[in-house]
Order: sequence, then structure tokens, then C-alpha cells
Amino acid sequence: MSVPDTHAGQPRKAAMAAWIGSALEYYDFFIYGSAAALIFPEVFFDESDPATATLLSLATFGVAYAARPVGALFLGHFGDRVGRKKIMVFTLILMGISTFLIGCLPTRDQVGALAPVLLVLCRVLQGISAAGEQASANSMTLEHAPSHRRGFFTSFTLSGTQGGQLLATLVFIPIAALPEQQLMSWGWRVPFWMSVAVAVVGYVIRRKLDETPAFEQQAATEGVVKLPLAVLLREHWADVLRVIGGALVASVSTIFTVWALSYATSDSVGMDKSSMLWVGALANMVALGAIPLWATLSDRIGRRPVFLVGAAGSAVTMFLYLWAISTGSYPLTLLLGIVAFGVVYSAANGVWPSFYGEMFSTRVRLSGMAIGTQIGFAVAGFAVTFAAQIAGPDGDDWSAVALFTAALCVPPVVAALSARETAKVPTEQLGERATGQSAQPAKVAA
Repeated sequence: MSVPDTHAGQPRKAAMAAWIGSALEYYDFFIYGSAAALIFPEVFFDESDPATATLLSLATFGVAYAARPVGALFLGHFGDRVGRKKIMVFTLILMGISTFLIGCLPTRDQVGALAPVLLVLCRVLQGISAAGEQASANSMTLEHAPSHRRGFFTSFTLSGTQGGQLLATLVFIPIAALPEQQLMSWGWRVPFWMSVAVAVVGYVIRRKLDETPAFEQQAATEGVVKLPLAVLLREHWADVLRVIGGALVASVSTIFTVWALSYATSDSVGMDKSSMLWVGALANMVALGAIPLWATLSDRIGRRPVFLVGAAGSAVTMFLYLWAISTGSYPLTLLLGIVAFGVVYSAANGVWPSFYGEMFSTRVRLSGMAIGTQIGFAVAGFAVTFAAQIAGPDGDDWSAVALFTAALCVPPVVAALSARETAKVPTEQLGERATGQSAQPAKVAA
């Protein structure tokens, strides 16, 4: 039974709302990463011990990832109970408020140990918001998309993430170029204050989007699940484990975005801050084009082979990228940064929204994606802290960090090899084989 076409034009609207909303939200999220690597060790932590201050600052980046699983349980539950659209609006507002407050925080010189405590609290709120953002946006685009183009349409969520990261990097380039005194006093606050505009624009965009026909029909026929988590763990537990394993590939992003930036601009290498920020900016520009291309390829040949290229390839190219930084050669670092992050990693990044979402039925899709990805992302977030410890007392053992990153790419490869190929499965039949039931499109339709 097909769903009446009362949502004409919604696939494109959903994709653009996901793109713009994710770009705006992850602008907030990633300006924190740049600040944690370049600013916060001096502003919020003890300057007398730079190595420890850097380690603690990078640890606060990981705190948001620790909060993500908790946020996923809460937001996943309500996303499958009240709809995708409401969660998308809520997460955007929460991210905007918490990011603006970071820009208003007093420094360690002003309030002592209270400063990093307040910083961590705001970071936790950011993590809770991010826990529901991608899962709700991915569910929205997947359930609006034509069955044969789910990979392409869902990839807009991750293109938006890259766009947000690009915007955050471009904003920080002139900020990082400010004189030291201005940078450390007020300059670093400006990108965080800009989140007010982010929240307003994102709210307007997402309020105009329709709920998905899949969720509407689920609610109108069979009804929503009262306890999505119970159904998820009973019928889809193996797929949740696969998503957790697959989500560890995000470690490539956090190592590239935060640890590699900190390493390259450290005294042991000595690259210019603005120049290294341009590496991230250009890599993200390339990713904006590569992600939909990889996703379109996955609509033709399947999700698994494309995801495997990204996961296995990232283990190799990240090793080359960190080696390039160690040589101090900026042209080589720029080239391999674009290849590693802009091209190869984009294969996994572009296909996972459809790959993971297609593992679950409509009634528990948002919960399954939120919980599975956020547990995996929690590990990825703290990968930066582990990398800082693995790199040794001088923070320059790049080969150990490269091997650590490669090891974190192994579970995603295993997860993809053990998963079902779902690219050609009709939307209304997604999640069937997990339960062993026959298709029931009249009850759970897309």
C-alpha cells in the first residue's frame, strides 16, 4: 500500500532543511573544537602547565560526546513518539542557547575554578542537542526520499555538517589572526555570540517543514510505540551494535579536526594557526562535493562497498596526513589533508545516514540511529583525549596516534561486512529482516 502523495516536493525541502539546519547547528559544535585546540587552554585552565592545560581543554571537547548517549535515549524516545520535526526544532534551539552562553562565560582569571565547571556544563548541553540532531534530520530525509534515491537525499545531512564545520573554520581564521591580547580577551567570544543568528534562522527553516508521511501513517494506523527503546532492543539489538561499531569511524573526524590541529600548531611542528585552519576549510569544501557523489554511487552499487572504502581508506590516509604534518611541509599537509578528509573519509561520511537508517523500521528509526550513533560518537569524541595521551609528554608521537586512529577504523569495517545490503529494499520493507516478520506496509509504511 502506497502513501498518498500529499507531500509533493517535500524530499527536496527535507533535504535542504536538514542541510541548512545541520550546517547551522554544527557551526556551533565545531567552533568549540577550534577554540578547545587554540584558545581554551590559556583562557580556562592553568597556564603554568601548558601540556596539562591542553589535555584538559581537549577533554572538555569529549565531554559533549559523553553526554550524547544520554541525550540520545531522551530525544530518540520522543522523536519516535511525537515526530521528527519537533526534535529537529528543539535541538537547534538548545544548541544555539548553550553556544551563546559559552561566549559569555567568565575566564579562569576572573572566577577561578568555576570557569571550567561552567564551560563543561555548557558543553554537556551542546552534546545533548547534537545527540538528536543528526538522527532526526536523517530520519526526516530518509522517510521523505524516493526509495531509489535515499542515499543521495540523506547525504544532505552530512553535507550540512561539513558546511557547518567549514563555516566555523572560516570564522576562526580571521579570529585566530587577531593580536594575542585581543584574541584572548574578546576575540574568541565573537563566533559563539553569532549562534543567536544561527538559532533564529534555523528555527524559521525547520518550522516550515512537514512531518514525514511514514511517521504520520504509523501514528494513524498502528500507532506510535509507547516504549521505543524496548522494541529497539528486542527486535534490532544486532543492528544497534552494528551502528555503534560503524560510528567509531567518526574518530577520523575528531582526530583531524582537533588533535591534528593542536599538533601542527604546537612548538614541535610550529605551523601557523591560520594556515592550518585553511587545511580544514579546503578539505571541507572538497567534502561538500564528494559526499553527495559517494552517496549517489551507493544508490547504484550499494551502501556496504562505499562505506568500506571510506572506513578502510581512512585508516591509511590519516596515517599519511599525520606524517605530512610531522615533516613540517605545508603543501604536503594541505594535499594529504584534502585527500584524507575531503575525499576518502567522505565515502563513509556520505553513506552512513542511509546505511544506518535503513537498518530500522519507522517506529524505532530515530531511537535506533540516535542511540547507536551517539554511543559510537562518544568514543570518537574522547579519541582526541586519548590521542593527546598517546602522543607522549611532548605531544609529538604522531605515529602512535595514527595507529590508534587506524585501530578505531576496524570496528566500522567489521560492522559493514556483517550488515545487510539495503540500498534496493523498498522503504516500507526496511527493518523487516531484523524482526523476521513479513512486510506490513499498511501498518508501518514510508
